[in-house]
Amino acid sequence: MRLIAVSKTKPAAAIREAYAAGQRDFGENYLQELVRKAEELGELADIRWHMIGHLQTNKAKLAARHASLVHSVDSPRVAEALARRRGEWVSAGMDLPAHLATPLRVLVEVNIAGEAQKAGCVPAALGEVLASIEREPWLALGGLMTVPPFTDEPDVARRCFERLRALRDAHGGPERLPELSMGMSDDLEAAIAAGATLVRVGTAIFGARSARTPTPLDPASG
Repeated sequence: MRLIAVSKTKPAAAIREAYAAGQRDFGENYLQELVRKAEELGELADIRWHMIGHLQTNKAKLAARHASLVHSVDSPRVAEALARRRGEWVSAGMDLPAHLATPLRVLVEVNIAGEAQKAGCVPAALGEVLASIEREPWLALGGLMTVPPFTDEPDVARRCFERLRALRDAHGGPERLPELSMGMSDDLEAAIAAGATLVRVGTAIFGARSARTPTPLDPASG
């Protein structure tokens, strides 16, 4: 299991401190924040940035340039946009970091609970999204991701995690989909018990998040 330290709204100094303690994987919900921090902390050569928030197709170029793993592919359109942009970076012939010369690893976000306000493909569409990723030479299919409903009822999260695992098993198992990205500070124990390989933890590492003002590049700004 791998820990993703969710660093949204946190300053570069906090990330440097976690990096010095041995953490290498950091997750961001907003693409502009990921890009800014990746550039500010560019001297940390082995840091890995995870895009865990909703991704729009018109932001694919930046995600393909800076992310080590995108957790939130939820449609063939997003997959195609990421693949096209990744290929463009490589074909441009620039002096690129090593991770850009390889296919971009992606996970498919599944909206297990069918919440209208959340991103992610519905379970019935999962096969189509998986196939669209596997058609793209500049993408590497890594697994599945989900975010359970926000509730004080622990069984709700547990059932969501178990259903994601069942979907993984129905679509090729760990051989095709090795990663299950699920679990946050409040429900990581249930996620680990259900088979999570990636857990996304912010508050338990960095403390409570500060307020944040959306910027034009971010999905939160509309």
